[in-house]
Amino acid sequence: MTPASPPSRQAARVLALLLSTALAACAVGPNYKRPTVTTTPAFKEAEGWTPARPADGVAKGDWWSVFNDPVLDGLEKKVEVSNQNLAAAEAAYREARALVAEDRAALFPTVDLTGAATGSRVAATRTSVTANSFQASLGASWAVDVWGRIRRTIEGAKASAQSSAADLANAKLTGQSELAADYFQLRVTDVQKALLVDTVDEYTRSLKITQNQYNAGVAAKSDVLTAQTQLTNAQASLVDLDRARTQAEHAIAVLAGEPPAALTLVADPKWTPPPSPTPVELPSTLLQRRPDIASAERLAANANAQIGVQTAGYFPALTLTGDYGFGAAALGSLFKASNATWSVGGSVAQTVFDAGATTARVRQARAAYDQSVAQYRQTVLTAFEQVEDELAAARVLQNEEHYRVEAAKEAVQAAQIALNQYKAGQVAYTNVVVAQATALSARQALVTLQGQRLAAAVSLIEALGGGWSTAELPK
Repeated sequence: MTPASPPSRQAARVLALLLSTALAACAVGPNYKRPTVTTTPAFKEAEGWTPARPADGVAKGDWWSVFNDPVLDGLEKKVEVSNQNLAAAEAAYREARALVAEDRAALFPTVDLTGAATGSRVAATRTSVTANSFQASLGASWAVDVWGRIRRTIEGAKASAQSSAADLANAKLTGQSELAADYFQLRVTDVQKALLVDTVDEYTRSLKITQNQYNAGVAAKSDVLTAQTQLTNAQASLVDLDRARTQAEHAIAVLAGEPPAALTLVADPKWTPPPSPTPVELPSTLLQRRPDIASAERLAANANAQIGVQTAGYFPALTLTGDYGFGAAALGSLFKASNATWSVGGSVAQTVFDAGATTARVRQARAAYDQSVAQYRQTVLTAFEQVEDELAAARVLQNEEHYRVEAAKEAVQAAQIALNQYKAGQVAYTNVVVAQATALSARQALVTLQGQRLAAAVSLIEALGGGWSTAELPK
């Protein structure tokens, strides 16, 4: 250690030179630009589809509120609080944020406080010599980010953290969408059960009529057996719906973060399917609305930053060091000004030969960036495909529903006419069976289609990004 004295002019010049070099630091590697993607001015499948009114844009935030179902509202709020997949995604995001803080800390000097005390005894021929030494010092070491390696690392970590935030939003949207789809499936099952209950009542009356006709000698025994078979099959179908409803209820419970045994949803046989108020947005909005697209784009930004990190390996590394402390033979005089010591210095390290390892790492980083860009563009294309698919489904199902409604009405009327004709002895009972089976099939097809329209509406909202926006990404 150098005895304390005003720093020499030479040391001052060295320090000034090193600091000026640090202040003039630049970041090597390419600056990031969002990869270009090809978009269309409108969705092809939107043509001919009329969204329900009012259509004031996809609901922001609680997007499921457009269905105006209080039970669904309550269940959806549990997803954000209790869903375990969402909890895992949230923990991954916190981990990514902590990594940003760790990388940012590398921009600043590392300061160490050390203290030491030693005692020694040297034996001589006639006497012994005892020596004590006490030291205390505050030292600092700073790896100057001359070429931007640390800053590029931070840039990449920030992009990675934003990608994790988008993944969290995507996990939330997926869980909420799955719950909405399962909930509507459960309610559709309630309506189907109510339909089969009515059908069982109708078939019971038909069986009674057939038995009366048989007792009166105007109907064959086979008519009674056919009516009984038809009734039994309907009863079996009614029981089978319990399994489908139970599974939907269990799925809802798990998505809400509860054990299946802890959640019971009361059946609602009079439930009416709500309209599908899902408007169409421009394709370009998906780049801001879809969290999975945002995640892929942020991963591309992270990969771009890694090119700079590896490129910095071509240049020398600069480290500044400094130390100030005290040293004395007696503890009582340790902190006297005359015992103060200081040192300041710097070092430069440059790899002279690494057999092309640095070049290989740069090429690897560039290849990883190209891969992330391709994956980003593929994510965008997949998003367009999903929206087009759901728009086509919404349009087709909307047009189909009108025919299903009419078919159900006509089939019910035909079944009643056939039963009246049978009671009048004008037709065989097989005519009644066929007409009733047709009526049941038409009514079931209508309920199924209504459920499909709701499922398509949920899927379309999910494909459009729900109520999320890239403005929600952490800065």
